Amino acid sequence: MIDSREKLKAQAEKDGIEFFMAMGTEVNGKPNASVAPAQYIDDLLDNGAAFAGFASGGLWQEPSDGDIAYIPDPSTYTQLPWRKEMAVLMSFPHVNGELWPYASQNILKRLMEEVQEEFGWTYKTGMEPEFFLVKHNDDGSIRIADSLDTSVKPCYHAYGIERSWPYLSKLSRYINKMGWGNPAIDSEDGNGQYEINIDYSDAMTTSDRLIMTHYMAHSVAFQEGNGVIPTFMGKPFTNNTGNGLNTHFSLWDQDGCNIFQDDNDRFGLSKIGYHFIAGVLANARGMQALIGSNVNAYKRIGVPHPSSGSTWTPTHVMYGGNNRTTMLRIPDGGRVEHRGVDGGASPHLASAAILAAGIDGIRRELDPGECMEERNTYTMSRKELADFDPLPATLWEAANELQQNDIMRKAMGSGPHGDFVDFYAEEKRKEFALYHNQVTQWEIDNYLMGPMPMW
Repeated sequence: MIDSREKLKAQAEKDGIEFFMAMGTEVNGKPNASVAPAQYIDDLLDNGAAFAGFASGGLWQEPSDGDIAYIPDPSTYTQLPWRKEMAVLMSFPHVNGELWPYASQNILKRLMEEVQEEFGWTYKTGMEPEFFLVKHNDDGSIRIADSLDTSVKPCYHAYGIERSWPYLSKLSRYINKMGWGNPAIDSEDGNGQYEINIDYSDAMTTSDRLIMTHYMAHSVAFQEGNGVIPTFMGKPFTNNTGNGLNTHFSLWDQDGCNIFQDDNDRFGLSKIGYHFIAGVLANARGMQALIGSNVNAYKRIGVPHPSSGSTWTPTHVMYGGNNRTTMLRIPDGGRVEHRGVDGGASPHLASAAILAAGIDGIRRELDPGECMEERNTYTMSRKELADFDPLPATLWEAANELQQNDIMRKAMGSGPHGDFVDFYAEEKRKEFALYHNQVTQWEIDNYLMGPMPMW
C-alpha cells in the first residue's frame, strides 16, 4: 500500500507518471477533477486541488465562497491503463483545512469511522453497475448502439457480448490492471445493456471505484471515436429495462470475520444481519432520495414491465431470500443486496444511507418481519400489497420523506449552513420542479385536441 508521500513518489517515478489527477465527487456523483504535472505533487498533496465549490455544484457553496480544496489520499494511487502517463488520486473536499461536511465522500467516511469506533466493524460493499451503449440520432434522441440487438430476451445473450466485445474487453482488462478484479461481464435484460462487476471491498473503496468506472467507461468510448456513449442513467428508454446499481453489503469484524454469516440459518444470515435488514426496511422511504437521486430514477421503479417482461426493480418495502422481485434480497449467506439503488445515484451517498439505516436496525434490534422467500411480488394484488409500504413515486415525494426521517437527518450530518438533508431535499425539489414545468411531447399527443379518453 502507498501510505506515504515518499512511497507515492517512488511508485510514480517507477511507473513513469507525468501527471496526477486529483479526483473527487459531489452529492450527485459527478467526478470532479484537476490535473497537475508530476513536479507539483508536493503542492497537490499539501494544499489539494482548488475548486470553486459553487461552480462544481452539489457542495452547498455560493459564488462568494472561497476555494474548496480536494486533498488527495496517497493510498488511492491508481495508474490509468489507457493513459499510462497519468495516475489518479481520490481526493476529499476540505474548507479551511477541515473536511467539508456536505460532501458525499466525507459523509460516508464519517459514518464508517463512527461504526468502526462504536462496534469495531468494517462496512463492505459490492456494486453492480449496469449501463447502455447508445448513439445519438440526428434529432438529438438516442438509440441502441448495436442495431442488431433486437431480441425480446437479450439477457445473457452471447451475441450481445460478442458484438460489443472490443469495448467490453477493454473495460475488463483495465479493471484487472488497476487491481480491482472483474469477476464477470454480461449482456443485461435490456437491448444494448451490459453489466460489469468489480470485486467487493470496503464501502469507500468500492464507491471511489464506481466513480472511476464511470470515468473509465466514457474515456474508453471517447478513444474509440465511433460515437458510442455509455450511459448509467436509470431509465434512458421507455420500453426497455432500466439501469440499476445493485448494492451488496456486509459487516466485518477486526479479525476479518463476516458478522452477517451464520451457517445455521436457512439463508446463512446472522441475527445482526437481520437487524440490519430491518433497519433498511424501516428507513426505506426516508432514504429513497439518496439512492434514487434524480427525476429519471422514478421511471424505473413501480412502473409497467418493459418488453423483456420484468423491471427487476422493487415497488414496495420488503425483503426476500434469493428473490429478485423484492427490495432487499439475500442471494447467499453473509450478504444482502439492495435492488433499489438507481444507476444514476451517488455511490457514496447510497452506501452511506444503507449503512445509517442498517445500523439503526442493529441499535434498536429491529425485526424485519415477513420474508417473501419465493413469492413473485410483481403479481401480488393490491390487497396483498396493502401490508407493505410503497416506495416513493417521485423525487418530490422522496425529498419530503427524507426531511421527515430523523435517522437520515442525524446520519447525514450538519455544517455551517444547517442540516445536509434540508439542503439536499430543497435541491431535489428544485430539480423536480424544473422537470415538472416542461411540456412533453406525450402531453401534446394526448391533450392537444381535448381531454384524453378514459380507459
